[in-house]
Amino acid sequence: MQGKIAHGQWQQVEEELAADIAAGRFVGDSRLPRETELMARFGVGRHSVRRAMQQLQDRGLVQVEQGKGTFVRDARIDYRLSERTRYSQNLLEQGREPLGQAIEEEAIAAPRRVSEALRLPPGEPVYHIVRLGLADQEPIDFCHAYYPVRSFPGFDKARRNGRNVSAILAEYGVADYIRLRTDIIVRLPTREEARRLAQPETQPIVLTRKVDVDMKGTPISYSETVWASERVQFSIDNTSQLLNALAQAANGEE
Repeated sequence: MQGKIAHGQWQQVEEELAADIAAGRFVGDSRLPRETELMARFGVGRHSVRRAMQQLQDRGLVQVEQGKGTFVRDARIDYRLSERTRYSQNLLEQGREPLGQAIEEEAIAAPRRVSEALRLPPGEPVYHIVRLGLADQEPIDFCHAYYPVRSFPGFDKARRNGRNVSAILAEYGVADYIRLRTDIIVRLPTREEARRLAQPETQPIVLTRKVDVDMKGTPISYSETVWASERVQFSIDNTSQLLNALAQAANGEE
């Protein structure tokens, strides 16, 4: 019985401190309260506090520095959403190494939501690619992506060779493409999603649903991606729209 109580205690400490970190409640030098302060706050013993600190460090949220204390890690990725959002470029610009692990790749009959997003007849074959995305070996997203077989025959084989999406699409004549829309939803993860992202089932994830189109407006891909909200934050980048508006205004004045 005591073991079960201890487990519940350290888990509660971990979850509440993780919520405090996500809310930005540790300011200044981002140092967490001392062990004795946390013991008093949560009414738990030293073992529970240390177990919680270890779990938070394993999740990449804090860094324990011997003799100095425990500090919040400023490691959340700022993922910018724009007309030309590119996964690898987003991470490389922040000094993070983008990696991907293929989980599943197969041609399937498009589910209704997929055929509608890609403007295909119901049941049209699509490549279904399931992938785990990592930054510096740390999982940040779990993605289900769909590409029309009729437009990109052999796309799945090219992906298995480790080449990036933009390079593959260019070989099919899609030299450039843009993000038509992105829907963003916050919810709790499924058990599978939490396992893939190495996070608790009680920690919310961010779900994005997006459609990419070529420069003629033809949909080329649809994806549903869950993101570890502790490791990724999103910003909307409208720079291209501003530059286009300024250019049009300048042309109008000439």
